[in-house]
Amino acid sequence: MVADLRVQAPDLVCHGGDLAVMGGEPAAVVDRIRELGWPGVAGNTDEALWDPAPGERVMAAAPALRGWLEVLLGRLVPWAREALGEERVSWLRAQPLTRTEAGLTLVHATPADLWRAPLPGVPDDQLAAPYAAIAGPVVYGHIHRAFARTVAGRLLANAGSAGLPWDGDPRPGYLLFDGDSVTVRRVAHDPGADDSLLRRAGFPLPEWLATIRARAVFEHP
Repeated sequence: MVADLRVQAPDLVCHGGDLAVMGGEPAAVVDRIRELGWPGVAGNTDEALWDPAPGERVMAAAPALRGWLEVLLGRLVPWAREALGEERVSWLRAQPLTRTEAGLTLVHATPADLWRAPLPGVPDDQLAAPYAAIAGPVVYGHIHRAFARTVAGRLLANAGSAGLPWDGDPRPGYLLFDGDSVTVRRVAHDPGADDSLLRRAGFPLPEWLATIRARAVFEHP
């Protein structure tokens, strides 16, 4: 994906958070983003590294998610936190919740909640409502499904996922803005290439993560 960005040569690259928990190389990912100097925002799994309370509240309010959130907060986050170390977690914690660059505002999910965001097919009013207080175009992440829609003359878009798409297409994706146009770009990638790395790194659920990477559809572990 970095190679594709070099070819496209955008003026600015921003990340949408959730950098470190769902993969075999948390420290290497954070170090690479810092080396590249890409600005961004904090995500919900980033937040869980230093504050599990919001995720616990979601778990209490949504029983259907309990099994997944127990795994996330009880196994995956502690493993990633240890792999990252205190200094990298502090860097993630310093990421803002909202960032505006070149007239475009980036959030991880919504400005009020890192754990909930509208899905691509919701009606216009449901898509626009969480971002009503923000002027201009908005890009968010969280749902791992890239799209771009114009609602009442305003662009609302999702950046998709660089490492874990959930829209049935396993290729990493990102949004490319060029003036008033926006394109969802997908980059060729072999999702099986990282499977052995997950096992070597000691990721807690390597077979599960390899499966959802290959299928590009989320399934509870």
